[in-house]
Amino acid sequence: MATIALLLTKTAFQHYTKPSRNQLVHCVNSYFNSDITYIKNRMTSPGNRMRWDLKTDDIAKKADTLIVQSKAVYDEVGKLSGDKINYDSVMKKLANDSCEYSVERNMLDFLQHVSADSKLRDASVAADKKLSEFDVEMSMRQDVFDVIVAYEKKAKDLKPEAKRYVEKLIKIGKRNGLHLPKATQDKIKDIKKRMSDLAIDFNKNLNEENTILEFSVGELAGCPEDFVKSLDKADSGKCKVSLKYPHYFPCMKKCNNLNTRKTLEIAFNSRCMKENSAILEELVELRQQKCDLLGFDTHASFVLDMRMAKTVVAVSTFLEDLAKKLNPLKDDEMKLFLQYKKEECKKLGYDFDNKINMWDMRYYMTMVEERKYSVDQSKLQEYFPMEVVTTGLLGIYQELLGLKFEEISKPHVWNDDVQLFNVKDVESNKLIGYFYLDLFPREGKFGHAACFGLQPGCLLSDGSRQVAVAAMVANFTKPTADKPSLLMHDEVETFFHEFGHVMHQLCATSDFAMFAGTSVERDFVEAPSQMLENWCWEEEPLRRMSKHYKDGSPIPNDMLEKLIKSRKANAGVFNLRQILLGTFDQTIHTSKKADTAKVFSEISQKILGIAATPNTNMSASFGHLADGYDAQYYGYLWSEVFSMDMFYSRFKKEGIMSSKVGKAYRDYILAPGGSIDASEMLKNFLGREPNNEAFLKSKGLQAKV
Repeated sequence: MATIALLLTKTAFQHYTKPSRNQLVHCVNSYFNSDITYIKNRMTSPGNRMRWDLKTDDIAKKADTLIVQSKAVYDEVGKLSGDKINYDSVMKKLANDSCEYSVERNMLDFLQHVSADSKLRDASVAADKKLSEFDVEMSMRQDVFDVIVAYEKKAKDLKPEAKRYVEKLIKIGKRNGLHLPKATQDKIKDIKKRMSDLAIDFNKNLNEENTILEFSVGELAGCPEDFVKSLDKADSGKCKVSLKYPHYFPCMKKCNNLNTRKTLEIAFNSRCMKENSAILEELVELRQQKCDLLGFDTHASFVLDMRMAKTVVAVSTFLEDLAKKLNPLKDDEMKLFLQYKKEECKKLGYDFDNKINMWDMRYYMTMVEERKYSVDQSKLQEYFPMEVVTTGLLGIYQELLGLKFEEISKPHVWNDDVQLFNVKDVESNKLIGYFYLDLFPREGKFGHAACFGLQPGCLLSDGSRQVAVAAMVANFTKPTADKPSLLMHDEVETFFHEFGHVMHQLCATSDFAMFAGTSVERDFVEAPSQMLENWCWEEEPLRRMSKHYKDGSPIPNDMLEKLIKSRKANAGVFNLRQILLGTFDQTIHTSKKADTAKVFSEISQKILGIAATPNTNMSASFGHLADGYDAQYYGYLWSEVFSMDMFYSRFKKEGIMSSKVGKAYRDYILAPGGSIDASEMLKNFLGREPNNEAFLKSKGLQAKV
């Protein structure tokens, strides 16, 4: 409990008048009201420094205070010289500031993604822009860079992680141009500031997108009856359909009215098209301009210099070779799509155009699952109520990783939908951290599924350990008065994947905030979560995460068998679409400028055999390209090579619920964070160099002998 100290000068004391009881109560209440929720949070979740009671003015003030405090540290370090340059005065000082800054900054800019209050979101965006500009300024501090370089020359007997920290800071400094003339540095700084603002605006536009389309019940023919009933009604009596995932994907998968699907697909791939196409194309030009100043051929070359792949050639070779292997599968799948479409058009009275359009893709992929593999997705969904899935998923992760989760009642959160859990190590009963679950859509919320690291697990200035805090944000269908939230199987997979990132955030044990949680090479960061997706295709975990929402009955054996066999359904088309996105990303980032709509359509035609729908631009809503995945989207497939190797080489052989293998996975893959190279983590866990045999088999392909 905080205390109030009244400091009275002699003069003040002479004029002191004893306050009334009401005045004292008012004084105390005024002092505590702003902090009472925070104090409660500290009591119910000790070590969790997040607070969600901030007002718009608080956000602006906290951003300003954070800038002043952090700048003071940089100023102090930048003035050092000679014998005053040592580990404590330089590296520890910067590391402590990084830890503190990360906590405060994440708390301020996370709200733009989750707050239901548009004014708070706007304040968060404004703070993010101001802090991002400050980040750029500090990243260009020549004086601080020179001190770090001077320290490295005299450093001795550093621990491996501390040595890595020093080397990383110097490499980042050079990548910011701090070894170049001042005039060049100023140009780089201006470019970085502009890029930061553009990226924030790109994502804000997507979060605020709120298009509503209206369709009659007949125009939604084929969609599950319960889904249609759940839709709000417009004044016209028609159903209101948004472009958010819980509305869009059920329609695209099941609606047999091709005109409805076409209308939806055009709207979906036109989201924020005018503003975000311009932003993305300016980002492409600015990224290349920065690389020209730094001496890199392309932005992709610049980015890959810090990744496992290392070179543009390595990425293009990987994508092209995999595409060649997948093409025969895709061709067979497309033939089947066309066969189904011809039959469907004849049955429903549509003209058959003898081609698969963008608005046909998900519909016929779903039809293949249902007709070829006899998987009824609508029926299957009845066995995945959110509460059962969540309980099963959390149980599996606890058993596998040797953890214990406890839900905190009446938590301090940003929305009533949000849950908060603490996480302890079973063996030691030591608190590791906390995670939030924010699983349902609402106006202005981040529109995809993602894990947000909020508080890095790292060492504090006194040598004690700060617990990690992370949030999983998703947009699953909300429960209604007469039905719980029911998940499609691919949503269960998404849940499992994103929660894997949460575990990575919490289980990492690095000393430095720079290496906390998922701070690994970007083309490895998806591997730990992708590896855990495999549990969504195994009988035991599926049974633990499922139960019919009406009577609690288990999934019938034959339904479960068919689901598991359907894993390779549409493997060619699905993975070639991933290659399309990765190739598009590489193409625009090996160019000085790009007409993104044109480039995307051309590459789509080349790789999938389907041109983009005219007057759309999918890349205008491709949030990854403005959110840190630029020139790195290939990493989803690249990292899957490692995820499949880890699963089939250890868990599948030794037991998918083996606590022994789970401990090794936690120790060798999750615990290091980014404190060692991913290649070293893999060798430690696998006992050998990784290979692509399991990956190719998982796609229905064979590795070369």
